[in-house]
Amino acid sequence: MRLTRTADVWWKNAVVYCLDIETFFDTDGDGRGDIRGLSQRIDHLADLGVTCLWLMPFYPTPDRDDGYDITDFYGVDSRLGTHGDLVELITLAKDRGMRVIADLVVNHTSDQHPWFQSARASRESPYRDWYVWRDEPPENAKEGVVFPDQEDSLWQYDEQAGQYYLHQFYKHQPDLDIANPEVRDEIIRVIGFWLQLGISGFRVDAVPFLLDTGGATDAANLPDPHDYLRDLRAFLSRRSGEAVLLGEVNLPYKETRQFFGDEDGDELTMCFDFIGMQKMYLALARQDPAELVAALRERPAPPEEGQWGTFVRNHDELTLDKLSDAERNEVFAAFGPDENMQLYGRGLRRRLPPMLGNDLRRLKMVYSLLFSLPGTPVLFYGEEIGMGENLAAEGRNAVRTPMQWTDGPTGGFSTADPADLAGPVVEGELSPEHVNVAAQRRDPDSLLNWIKLLIQRYRETPELSWGDSTILEHESPSVFAHRTDCEGGTVVTVHNFADEPATVTLAVAGSGVGVRAVDLLQSNAAEIAEDGTVQLELEPYGCRWFRIVRPGDRYIL
Repeated sequence: MRLTRTADVWWKNAVVYCLDIETFFDTDGDGRGDIRGLSQRIDHLADLGVTCLWLMPFYPTPDRDDGYDITDFYGVDSRLGTHGDLVELITLAKDRGMRVIADLVVNHTSDQHPWFQSARASRESPYRDWYVWRDEPPENAKEGVVFPDQEDSLWQYDEQAGQYYLHQFYKHQPDLDIANPEVRDEIIRVIGFWLQLGISGFRVDAVPFLLDTGGATDAANLPDPHDYLRDLRAFLSRRSGEAVLLGEVNLPYKETRQFFGDEDGDELTMCFDFIGMQKMYLALARQDPAELVAALRERPAPPEEGQWGTFVRNHDELTLDKLSDAERNEVFAAFGPDENMQLYGRGLRRRLPPMLGNDLRRLKMVYSLLFSLPGTPVLFYGEEIGMGENLAAEGRNAVRTPMQWTDGPTGGFSTADPADLAGPVVEGELSPEHVNVAAQRRDPDSLLNWIKLLIQRYRETPELSWGDSTILEHESPSVFAHRTDCEGGTVVTVHNFADEPATVTLAVAGSGVGVRAVDLLQSNAAEIAEDGTVQLELEPYGCRWFRIVRPGDRYIL
């Protein structure tokens, strides 16, 4: 693909930033962040280099699942603001070269949604068939429970309805029947509504669950669920050729690849790389990148007009469900040995800095890795300053604490009493007193300024997003090295996973005559020998990015 075509596939080299409005910045002093607060802090994101803002659910909600239990897919929660506030935010973001995408959570509704209230009231309700009902639960009703500490079945008896309804998540989140054509049409109307207001696409929640028609009584006779995903993509493309569908698909690579669609990519635009993320943590625990290397070699190439989304952490628990029991226990032992740090026996409810002992060298190496891996990097709010978690919060909320802007008692998030905040502030060595935006902006060696540099270099280095990636063989077991090539340009990145120095020799050019390796992160260069190899001395957790510059190249370095 020619680099001149980047404008209509902007997500290929985007920097995506995920945040929860209610924990970002509070302007009215009620302890809850709001849309106007995000608008006031939009320049922080622009200065960081964010090009795509992903908003977690902002819809009306009883808020029993951090907004993922929705009562109006067309609304804005009044505690956060209005439709006008949202349109103003989108306008401000676009003025700064930033697109906005929203969470599309249409696998289920809140049990307080008017559709479900009508459906449960009468079998004659026009919304009765919008949900999945049975007189008796199936024999496998207890299999596949997502939240085993909260639920013991996927089916819940409703006294008012006189039947059981399907809920693949919490019982207060009844599943919509995706097999119902009326439900499919309504979801398309929801998408069209938000596109009209300026949204540039959607992060699609729990895609495999959304397409699961196993609960339907005539599931065997239904069309391929992927046909519906193709319909969504086609509708999205008709309404906005640049809009994106970023899918949450936590499945093995072979199965995840199916959600991209055919070779031209006619389903999801992007899929998160859950396997690569989990193998990265195993590699970090072992201080050996071999498992990450194996995952990247196994990872299928996306369609030409598709992309993998890479990430260090997201808003849920840090799932490790695709690791073996022994591998998962290794990661638990290294990064979450206390049971309180773990969740459901399959993941961690921690952020990266406390897991790594707040070692700035190691943190910088991991984020260097994130921005150099093939794929589109996705950040979770607060990662840019190295925020920690508060394990006193329940479940996943441990990592959904208020953003830390200053060193004040609420981190500059709100003027409300700390007891009235949307979530508890981080305490200890990663509290706002020690970790905040204001201080790190003034510290040239801070994590914030390091990530700004990484984003700048990533955006200046099209090979990383558009190129063909090759893992480089060498003699050092603690070093991960790969090169990306695109239209005659070559970039080599090298990362030392160990707490000891490492020496590595890499073949980076066919011939070294007149060829230089110019460092993109530091003001130095490496000598390339006549045989095209370069020898590097890496400090503990060291990382380097090099552009291979040949005679006649005219890159700005």
